[in-house]
Amino acid sequence: MSNVLDGKRALVTGGGRGIGAAIALRLAHDGATVAIGYHSDRRAAQATAALIGERTGTKAVIVRADTGRAEEAERLVTETVELLGGLDILVNNAGVITAAPIGDLDPEAVSRVLDVNVRGPLLVARAAARHLGEGGRIVNIGSSLGERVPSPGLAAYAASKAAITGLTKDLARDLGPRGITVNEVAPGSTDTDMNPQDGPGAEAQRQGIALGRFGVAEEIAAAVAHLASPTAGFTTGTRLGVDGGANA
Repeated sequence: MSNVLDGKRALVTGGGRGIGAAIALRLAHDGATVAIGYHSDRRAAQATAALIGERTGTKAVIVRADTGRAEEAERLVTETVELLGGLDILVNNAGVITAAPIGDLDPEAVSRVLDVNVRGPLLVARAAARHLGEGGRIVNIGSSLGERVPSPGLAAYAASKAAITGLTKDLARDLGPRGITVNEVAPGSTDTDMNPQDGPGAEAQRQGIALGRFGVAEEIAAAVAHLASPTAGFTTGTRLGVDGGANA
């Protein structure tokens, strides 16, 4: 087993399912001790933690929090630091989506998307920054839709993911003097239970991808693992698209 992250302590928000679970597993495989943040699906978080134990022999912990709420974002980081003994890597992955024509958008749904997808990463990063030291890493999960929106009905989600790019660049400036890097990974269409490669609309998405296929969660996790590693020490404020050429 690779140990490039040996001794590092990582928090992955939304780490129980899909891309988040793949990221948590990859960081553990590379040697990190992982805390899995989750909101509602405790069973999925427990299953991911168990899988990490089976595959790597290390114990992952789970911490419940609604990262869109300031007090819970703070508590998530505090509990993680207590459980792991510190924090070296933060992956802001938790997110929600709403899709509807602009005239049909529910204002409450818009607020929820912005709370979880924008406010949450900012607040968690704010709390984590107090604990990260030299060589610390923050990786924010954006989306190819933050750069280019090929179909209508995604205003709130696309806006939230575009905001991640600005957040990433500012945090890179804020935290750079402390030797902490901040980067964004922007997935395109990825085969998960939220957007399966055989689901409605999948073929239309596939036609816009240069490689002609959906990505898999492990490919997103590999990009995150690179940015979290010591070899990415001179990479900060960068947006890494992992979208199969959808935005080429």
